[in-house]
Amino acid sequence: MFTGIVEELGEIVSIEALSDSVRMRVRGPLVTSDAQHGASIAVNGVCLTVVDVVGNDQSRCFTADIMAESLQRSSLGVLGVGSPVNLERAAALNSRLGGHIVQGHVDGVGTIRDRQPSENWEVVTISVPRELLRYVVEKGSITIDGVSLTVVGVGDNGVDEDGWLSVSLIPTTLALTTLGSAEIGDPVNLEVDVIAKYVEKQMEWRNS
Repeated sequence: MFTGIVEELGEIVSIEALSDSVRMRVRGPLVTSDAQHGASIAVNGVCLTVVDVVGNDQSRCFTADIMAESLQRSSLGVLGVGSPVNLERAAALNSRLGGHIVQGHVDGVGTIRDRQPSENWEVVTISVPRELLRYVVEKGSITIDGVSLTVVGVGDNGVDEDGWLSVSLIPTTLALTTLGSAEIGDPVNLEVDVIAKYVEKQMEWRNS
């Protein structure tokens, strides 16, 4: 489990294509400072398992295998060597929950549609796959590329089209995560609030 509070802006060092997966090496000296084989690290919101840790100090990297399912359901497949990525270690039970409950299981991929800068923040609008729209509510939580954010607006474009949501990014988020440099048209990983999905499932059982 994660909280959506990005600890470090890492970088893709290498990508090795395997028969049905990808082996990715990511530089992240902070998140690897206590990482061991089998540890969980979220990369742009996708929970990955550490295979090994190599290097020292600022060059320290971890390797992870990414299965076809993760490549198909997230934006990790479009990353290249040198791409910046948001990194977060799994949450510790004795720490504060700074964001919200994040599983690291991406529900879908959205696209940045608009950016409106202001003096002290920036409003970013992102497309939402229609099947996820029912889980997104104004003032609710959403995870975008691993960043826990509050939804400030949500809209429906019609029965056959994706919807949209908007979030406000403070200077810290703009400076310390990939969302600060993401451009219009870029894909982003979306994870909706898992509580909404559980409530929906229970209501379905109850009604049936």
